[in-house]
Amino acid sequence: MAAKKSEGANFPVDGQLMMILPRASASVKNPDVRLPILRSDGEGYYMEMRVEADDSEESEVAVTRRIPLDNLTSEEWQDLKQQYNNFDLQACIIKGIASGIENIQDRKLQRLCTALLTFLNPRQVSIVLYLYQEAARQQNGSFVNFRSNDLLESLGYSKTSDGGFASKVRSQLNRDLVTLHRTELVLAQSLHKGNSLGAKVTVKSVLRIRGYEIDNVPRDFDLVKAADYTYELADEYTISLEFFDGIVRSGDYVLFANNSLDIKQKLGTNAKNDYKTKLLVYLASRMKWDKLQDGNLTVSKSYLLKNLDLLGSNSSRNNQIFWRTVEELTQDGYILGAQELPGQRKTSIQFQINPQNMKNIFLGNDV
Repeated sequence: MAAKKSEGANFPVDGQLMMILPRASASVKNPDVRLPILRSDGEGYYMEMRVEADDSEESEVAVTRRIPLDNLTSEEWQDLKQQYNNFDLQACIIKGIASGIENIQDRKLQRLCTALLTFLNPRQVSIVLYLYQEAARQQNGSFVNFRSNDLLESLGYSKTSDGGFASKVRSQLNRDLVTLHRTELVLAQSLHKGNSLGAKVTVKSVLRIRGYEIDNVPRDFDLVKAADYTYELADEYTISLEFFDGIVRSGDYVLFANNSLDIKQKLGTNAKNDYKTKLLVYLASRMKWDKLQDGNLTVSKSYLLKNLDLLGSNSSRNNQIFWRTVEELTQDGYILGAQELPGQRKTSIQFQINPQNMKNIFLGNDV
């Protein structure tokens, strides 16, 4: 059954994408994240990182994110492996990613490591939500065309005196888009075939860049080169959203309210500290795994803190940030309230979801 067309005040995001988004975006500090590796097989060379499943929680699925390393010679591959030996994961966890890659001399490898380690950070998730919102508005299926300046403005970046945007935020947007374009997600799902148990493996990127435009024709611009080495941005992009089947085929998606979506980046803060986006995405993901009961969603507090990256030993600080984030989502209208439910083995949080701003749709029916 085809999905219902989204109402003017709402836009749909593919259900499968919402289910895996928190796992696909797990940060380097998440205990389920494994050391990034360089790997080669008969099909090519890859840099990849695995997020393991947590057997105690059904929604904690395993996912591998990988970047294909195209057009490498065997000599370049050996040089890359030698450079990669200078990567320090523990430094990334303790001191930050910049410290963990500072001994890598190759600028492209530095940026590839950063792209893999920060994949689908809250800023990139905000970009994805913006593109799904545009897809609903443009009604051209999975294809979306947008001006870079419009997206930067929606992200809340300030214009310079000449009416443009600073080169730093412009180049960051191109790197984000290229990262979403070339980082593949590898998912394995159990598949019963007669009396045997097999697996269905899916390989998808979140989006694919299908074309781009430059306003000033003489300007020399290369999409991937700009992401790996320089500080540039195309003026207009055409992309396809690779996770789109749930919207057009099975009617499996999460519906968000246009007027409640705020993707503006807070001035002077790091994207990794955008706890509001992290919690919103995690709740939407759990809506795909768990049926709401009387509009309520109950989630283990330990899993909430893990997926918000509130993993430090300062439990008081973590608790303050968590409840402040809950209040932000309440003010934005995504949830109507939340309460703590103490238990003998674990503490859970019960959220009352606001169906006007966030709704789970499957086969055209509210769930």
